[in-house]
Amino acid sequence: MSTQELTAQLLAEKQAKQALLAERQQLLEQVANLRSELSELKHMLFGSKRERFVASQTNDQQLTLALDDNVPAEDPAKVKQTISYQRAVKGTQPSRHVGRQPLPANLPRKEIVLKPDVDTSQMRKVGEEVTEQLEMIPAKLIVLRYIRPRYVSQTETFHIAALPARPIEKGIPGPGLIAQILVDKFCHHLPFHRQQVRLMQMGMKIPISTLSYWLIPACDVLEPVFETLKFEALQTNYLQADETTIQVLDKNKKGKTHRGYHWVYYAPEQRLVLFDYQKGRSREGPSGILKNYEGYLQTDGYQVYEELLKKEGLNIVLVGCMAHARRYFEKALDNDPSRAGYAMLLFQQLYAVEQEARDRKLTAEQRQQLREEKSQPIMERLGQWIVEEYPKVLPKSTIGKAMHYLAERYNKLQVYINEGRWINRIKQCQ
Repeated sequence: MSTQELTAQLLAEKQAKQALLAERQQLLEQVANLRSELSELKHMLFGSKRERFVASQTNDQQLTLALDDNVPAEDPAKVKQTISYQRAVKGTQPSRHVGRQPLPANLPRKEIVLKPDVDTSQMRKVGEEVTEQLEMIPAKLIVLRYIRPRYVSQTETFHIAALPARPIEKGIPGPGLIAQILVDKFCHHLPFHRQQVRLMQMGMKIPISTLSYWLIPACDVLEPVFETLKFEALQTNYLQADETTIQVLDKNKKGKTHRGYHWVYYAPEQRLVLFDYQKGRSREGPSGILKNYEGYLQTDGYQVYEELLKKEGLNIVLVGCMAHARRYFEKALDNDPSRAGYAMLLFQQLYAVEQEARDRKLTAEQRQQLREEKSQPIMERLGQWIVEEYPKVLPKSTIGKAMHYLAERYNKLQVYINEGRWINRIKQCQ
């Protein structure tokens, strides 16, 4: 065999070996993805929905609290639990019952005086006992009859009082009925067919189509309220935004629904929540609301916000959401408990700083100083750890996706450290 043929054979074997290694790498990534998906599905079906993290083990990277260095470690397999209880004999201990809580003072009171069944005219009152009972006056339908006398003057001119304004011109529903229908539908989630049944029980049969029709002019009346709410919410220089799906009945397809979106904007300082419904999830939704907004906007990793800033040229600074970044590592605990657990412990320390600020009731300046003193080193440690560990994981694995999410948004996530006015900002964006 010539040297050229030998070289070609070695090159072919090398290429085949590289192909096998690449195929093995792909299979490993597929196995990791399938295990992650299986774990997530099991968690969705059987696990708790609370995002609570408790470290189950420690390693070289995880942080520990030396509560008592002299206590020897016990073998988990040999740990036994002894359960005991004490039974109190009836009558031997004083009762801990402190009595019923008083009824709220803001509720209206109706006083009912009950006198003894004897002649008390010659008796002297020495006190009274007051017993309060919580009662409810059932809602009822009434008919308001506006009677307007007509007068004629000596000059043959007629005079009659004007009708008060109504939510629906020439309509029969009053403002109280319209308000109750809106509250029941949007606050108590009662569909029109259930409201129809309740109205029938009150003595009035109203078709569902009529209830639906009343909704349209009622919303038109509330349009100025919506615009005022939007104006007030956009006056702050810090907003949180997120979108959520909602199934909407399709009038063109009986019994069918389409997926709509509620874009939610929250102003934490003013405690105002603004809902904006859109048929889709494109940037047209936030573009219409935020076109004149200037300030900080905290969101998840949805790229539509980045595209919005690039194409619209808005004067907005994007702020990352720590809760979303943490959630990815919480999902990766089964995939890589060592790395995910270490990240979760660092997140716990960041949250502990916020809790300390709330417990101490710090001012904005004091909270900013506390974050710069305690949170900044934790964020730097987290960033350095990502730089060192990210090349060692599979990019498509759950832990790889968590690290990628954090690495891409690291600068946005640490913006909050230099702004003390944002209270609870790393926890509210859910």
